[in-house]
Amino acid sequence: MYFGNRRIRSAGRTSGSIEVTLPAQLQGLEEVECRLIVRDGARPEIVLQPDLAAAHAVFQDLWQNIRVGLGEAGEIGDFDASDFTLALFPPRHWQVRPPLAYADALALLHQRAGRAQRTPEALPRLIAFLTVAAAYRLGLQSALALAFGDVVAYLLAGGVAPVGSDFERGLAYRLFWDDTALVHGDDVPLDEQVWQTSRAGLHRVFDQFQAWQDSPEIYAQSRKKWFTALTVEISSVLISPTTH
Repeated sequence: MYFGNRRIRSAGRTSGSIEVTLPAQLQGLEEVECRLIVRDGARPEIVLQPDLAAAHAVFQDLWQNIRVGLGEAGEIGDFDASDFTLALFPPRHWQVRPPLAYADALALLHQRAGRAQRTPEALPRLIAFLTVAAAYRLGLQSALALAFGDVVAYLLAGGVAPVGSDFERGLAYRLFWDDTALVHGDDVPLDEQVWQTSRAGLHRVFDQFQAWQDSPEIYAQSRKKWFTALTVEISSVLISPTTH
């Protein structure tokens, strides 16, 4: 990823330090320690390698919480970075493995330390993609695994991943809240006890997704009926006369 040219300058004649102004896109790396590597040769390079161990720990902690929450649906095992595409920033598109962005994990760490404003999409995005990988391990496939990740992020973090699963979210909401009472907040999905309390509700939701996968024709019909009803409802609102 090319960010243009930056000039090396002195931090002060007597300081003995030099500075390089990094682009605004890298602001999330503030306070992160970096290894400095100089590579000699015909075209010398100065390389900064950020220490992202703390961000990686966020992935592992969230995975453990998801493991607890899905415990009644099945065992998803330990976190394995090879199940994901790890990137510094959230990619716009992905195909094979769900992405995990270090920038999202760092945003959570900065928020909890009070060093940055809340980034509302970071936590739901991490939960969604972590849950997609968990869903694969539990046997869900393709679009249903994606929708399940979206649904869990919606239920636990109040966020929505852009995968177009409005129908699935609506039904999952009714199944999940049958006997579960949670209060959404910045730290709610980071509390393992919350996921423990959510086990039964998430089990009901997973069973519904598993049933859809086992009977794809019923899933397709139910989804079609829901969108047809939504279209009719929207149309009736648009054409209804205005009363005074």
